[in-house]
Amino acid sequence: MLFKKLSECQITDIITAWNRGFEGYFVKLEMSAELFFARLVNEGLSMNLSIVAFDGDKPVAIVLNGVRLIDGKKTAWNGGTGVASEYRGKGVSKLLMEETLRIYAEEGVEVATLEAIKENERAIRLYQRYGYEIVDSLVHLNGSEEFESVLAASIWVKSIRPEQLATLSFYKENVPWQCQWQSVRNGEAQIFYGTGNDPLGYCLFKRIWNEHGKVEKVVIYQLELFSEVNSDLLKIIFASICGGAEKTVNFMTVNASISSPIIAYLMSHGFNKMTEQVQMVKFL
Repeated sequence: MLFKKLSECQITDIITAWNRGFEGYFVKLEMSAELFFARLVNEGLSMNLSIVAFDGDKPVAIVLNGVRLIDGKKTAWNGGTGVASEYRGKGVSKLLMEETLRIYAEEGVEVATLEAIKENERAIRLYQRYGYEIVDSLVHLNGSEEFESVLAASIWVKSIRPEQLATLSFYKENVPWQCQWQSVRNGEAQIFYGTGNDPLGYCLFKRIWNEHGKVEKVVIYQLELFSEVNSDLLKIIFASICGGAEKTVNFMTVNASISSPIIAYLMSHGFNKMTEQVQMVKFL
């Protein structure tokens, strides 16, 4: 088995390795070249740290990797490990893990992270054999709400760029990779303040617009509140992040901790669980 960096591969081989590696996966992950490379850029994945495995001249497996400084530690994220169906169960995944951990050591990575679909027990066992531990359960929720314009004299909202979140003392930096501001540069952020200019919380999100210029969907990457969750506050926040649209808007949370009181509240108010993943960490 020969490993090549993505930067050393032909585009067609990279896309073949990805699409064949995720055939029959729990969720549909097939991508065109345009979508694949847009994801690399948007999520800060590295062409030099990601690898494709070849059997002869045939691309048969892939691992995507990115590295960032999180809470002062050099942190890596495995953004996808896929093996072509006829090569599964033949030790290729172990070779991929060993090569990936070798790359991490070479790069001076201190913390390795990844997420795995909860039902993917084989992959979870593999990661555990290589020292990863489950630290949290993460969910994607989907739901819709109809909001009227909400006025609250005691609460005001400040809109900022996602990049500005990193300058705030209360910003939560150590969250799943796709929920960090660096992965949502083309999104939006809002801070919510109460009386006395005390911060009540913040939200990192992205609005999806339809062809009529209306907000159709809002994807929530982080929603942090510094006080008890209550219906009135959430109504104000949801109305604000959907732009005060006076119609039904679809909302989706991405990789939110299932232990979050906000998630518990949303699930009790009709939001549905789409996917559940385990978050795994290995300290090098």
